[in-house]
Amino acid sequence: MESADRAEVPGQGRCPYLVVRDPDTVRDVLHRPADFSPANALVAVTPLEGAALRVLQRVGFALPPVLASNDTDTHAGIRKVVAGFFTPATVAAMEPRIRELAREAARNAADQIGHFGHADLVQTVAAFPPAVVMLELLGLPVRDLADLKRWGLDSMELFWGWPDTDRQLALAHSAADFYAWLRKLVAETRAAPGRNLFKSLAEHGLSTPEMCSLGYFLLIAGQETTTQLISTTLFRLMEGSAPAGWKDAASEAGSKATVRHVLNSESSVPTWRRVAAHATDLGGELIPAGTEILLELSGNKITPASAPGSQSRSAQAASPETAKGQSTGYGIVFGSGIHRCLGAKLAELEAAVTVQEAAAALPRIQLSDHEPEWIRFLSFQAPRTVTVLDRPR
Repeated sequence: MESADRAEVPGQGRCPYLVVRDPDTVRDVLHRPADFSPANALVAVTPLEGAALRVLQRVGFALPPVLASNDTDTHAGIRKVVAGFFTPATVAAMEPRIRELAREAARNAADQIGHFGHADLVQTVAAFPPAVVMLELLGLPVRDLADLKRWGLDSMELFWGWPDTDRQLALAHSAADFYAWLRKLVAETRAAPGRNLFKSLAEHGLSTPEMCSLGYFLLIAGQETTTQLISTTLFRLMEGSAPAGWKDAASEAGSKATVRHVLNSESSVPTWRRVAAHATDLGGELIPAGTEILLELSGNKITPASAPGSQSRSAQAASPETAKGQSTGYGIVFGSGIHRCLGAKLAELEAAVTVQEAAAALPRIQLSDHEPEWIRFLSFQAPRTVTVLDRPR
């Protein structure tokens, strides 16, 4: 555990969180929801200013605690409804469809390389298949994919980034558009024939604002974080820092091992937040009520162990591997306890299949840009582009 009240987030100034890096301590926090509440999990890192709030208020934007941030006894029942869409059998049955979409995306990348001489694997391979899979899995119509991808990234930046006033206002307009779209989707699908997420939630008794709140973050987390996991895996393979090579990734075993390595070393969701619900003990130390806690789930570049001014407050200091931005412990990459990610198996399957199909279809590509711009939000990270070209014969 380290005090982060004097640590700095690179380029963003002081970090107001108690950073917990030791895997056992992270797991302890996650398994004590009565002591360490998820109530702050979805609170904007940068407080929303008046102009941005007014934009959101005009569309009735509201995010009551329903799933990820719900610390009440209603959580278990709601989670059970959502979990019904992510059963092991359901996920396994999606593999042929995931592979079909991955092959189509790989062919698209090959066509772009053939026509233009280069392609961005984020846009051609990683971006859209996870969105299609998520919508189909939830029984929702597959449409407006480009808008959904843009809204997802904008909302991540609005709630987990550090936008200035002008940028925050632009992001708020995007979030308002997403929310308005989502509210129409909820109204449409709750009355549609067949089974879908919002119809099931309505039958469970959730209100429209509650369903919109759940859908707002599920439709982001359920596909954008998978896109980011795929993007990072592709980049590390292309630059040669992954334990397997590009040729090895064309096999099922090679792609699975590489995805597991990236999950361990720099997952797309490297951190998550909790708040002390009351004064309590953690690792032999008293944690005051209201303490904001940042849990490191995987190696990350946002609040590195070497952050200037950081101080150890516990004998459970970060390991040398963690200090290098390496593994914190695969067992907690997707969280742990009653709030563990419901889409963990799906995300890992999608990433492995997509990487395998890309490597098989594009055996001769090489990385063009070795220093792309990265998404670096408090709890999300990935390269924005993975630009490749055909290797000269």
